[in-house]
Amino acid sequence: MLAPWRALGRDASVTKKKVKPGTTKRVVKFAAPYTGLLALFLFVVVLDAVIGIANPLIYREIINKGILKGDAKLIIELSILVGIIGLSDAALGLSQSFLAAKVGARIVLSLRTALFDHIQQMPLAFFTRTQTGALVSRLNNDVSGAQSAFTDILSNVVGNVITVALILGAMFALSWQITLMALILLPLFIFPARIWGHKLQAIARESMDLTASMNNVMVERFNVAGAQLAKLFGRREDETKAFEAKAGRVSDIGVTRAVYGRLFFTVLMLMAVFASALAYGWGGVLVVRHKLDLGTVVALVSYLIRLYGPLTGLSNIQVSVMTALVSFERVFEVLDLQPMIKENPDAISIPPGPARISFDHVSFRYPTAAEVSLASLESIATPDKTPEKTVLRDITFEAEPGELVALVGPSGAGKTTITSLVARLYDVQNGSVSINGVDVRDAKLASLHHRIGIVTQDAHLFHDTIRANLLYAKPDATEEEITEALRAAQILPLIDSLPKGLDTLVGERGYRFSGGEKQRLAIARLLLKAPDIVILDEATAHLDSESEAAIQRAFEIALRGRTSIVIAHRLSTILKADQILVVQDGRIAERGTHGELLERAGLYSDLHQRQFAAAH
Repeated sequence: MLAPWRALGRDASVTKKKVKPGTTKRVVKFAAPYTGLLALFLFVVVLDAVIGIANPLIYREIINKGILKGDAKLIIELSILVGIIGLSDAALGLSQSFLAAKVGARIVLSLRTALFDHIQQMPLAFFTRTQTGALVSRLNNDVSGAQSAFTDILSNVVGNVITVALILGAMFALSWQITLMALILLPLFIFPARIWGHKLQAIARESMDLTASMNNVMVERFNVAGAQLAKLFGRREDETKAFEAKAGRVSDIGVTRAVYGRLFFTVLMLMAVFASALAYGWGGVLVVRHKLDLGTVVALVSYLIRLYGPLTGLSNIQVSVMTALVSFERVFEVLDLQPMIKENPDAISIPPGPARISFDHVSFRYPTAAEVSLASLESIATPDKTPEKTVLRDITFEAEPGELVALVGPSGAGKTTITSLVARLYDVQNGSVSINGVDVRDAKLASLHHRIGIVTQDAHLFHDTIRANLLYAKPDATEEEITEALRAAQILPLIDSLPKGLDTLVGERGYRFSGGEKQRLAIARLLLKAPDIVILDEATAHLDSESEAAIQRAFEIALRGRTSIVIAHRLSTILKADQILVVQDGRIAERGTHGELLERAGLYSDLHQRQFAAAH
């Protein structure tokens, strides 16, 4: 059953929150698949509560009919029965814990899987606004909170209600006078306990805040970029002192929490002692006056000791129920956020063969926070009132099968946005983007993503082996296909030189490899996928000349026979492009080949001259 101090220590502020209508019904519906397990769990809880009140009555019989009447046989028989009931109670307790854990685990698995799958369907704009830690918290803390509160409430409400009802019924039957007197003492315990509970809630909130702050320091300092920054600025000792201060506050609050928890148990035990003293004192007098038997007094004291815990747990049941509902609501809040990028019910596959990309009078603005995210998942939980801004205006062009189209222009002009629309990471507001005559909004998402391969400026690698990162593109790739992809990406000699070869861990975000090596691994991954369309987003922007030369050779192989869109930082890399689009302020300002654009002496010519002058 739910520990009394845990119930009182829960944050009472949840009772002030208004839970969205229908949340309770959704919780019940969500638990429906586990009806059988829940029924068995409740049966065990009820049986455990019923068995729990039997022993005091047996003690009464042992004293009255066994000890006082000198019936040794009855004493032995009843003592054995007490032992059997004790074993049964222990077995039911274990069964209750097992079933609660099993039901909870099933609920956690279902909720987490549903959340993870739903979050993966969110558009890229969702992830650009949302704190990763907030999402992880929903998957971990809120799901676990919903599960524990759900199972705790079942055992707390059902078990404690039945226990209290049976104990009070038995006590009134034994002596209604002593029972009433014992209940009069209850407020003397409940009110101070509630005050302690509020203090525990405040301590618990402060503890969680301090722990979160300490964890945030560790996350920021232990990732590669954070650790590198701390080392470069020589702040190790300062960082240690700052961490020690935060960890010290966590340690201090932990001591305070432990002391208050112990004080609560001390008060609980004192009240049980006072009630027992009252029962023994008054009951003893009644026994001496032959108005009550000794066994009944012992039974009453035993019941009193068992009574205060369940009553305390029930006193804060509203907080427990609201805690569960709020946790579930926070989970449902994410599940109810509909992804902007949805597959059309009548979606079709993109026709196979060489790909033609068409932009037809495309205008685009990035979605607002209200359209793609939740305020509670962002760094500042307040509505974003940033005015809408159109970032692309009337973009029209075609990339013919096998063509290389280059996008150039100043930072923020809209080049990456154009490539994002091809992969349907966002949907356009006006116009259309088509591949082989199929509007990407009408294409099956799997078909679309299968046809496109992208290498970005910061190639992302998972913290796994080289092999696992490559197989992400093609899970059924053979060893020969992997080797050929690495050879074409100009990185096979490096992989062969590693002691563990393909089974080498790349480290977080691939930081164990240089920028050029990560790019070539990303190219190998793209070659394994063998897409019809290749998008390169400034993939050589920050590489040295040697790495760039190796990657350029890899790109020649990767782009061969494929329709390609390349965002170029260095104009020297796109001299042979079939078409160069100069993007400025969200519009195509110029278009043509390298030679044609130089002849026009426009923006492209200026960019070329500045780079040429800088290079010399």
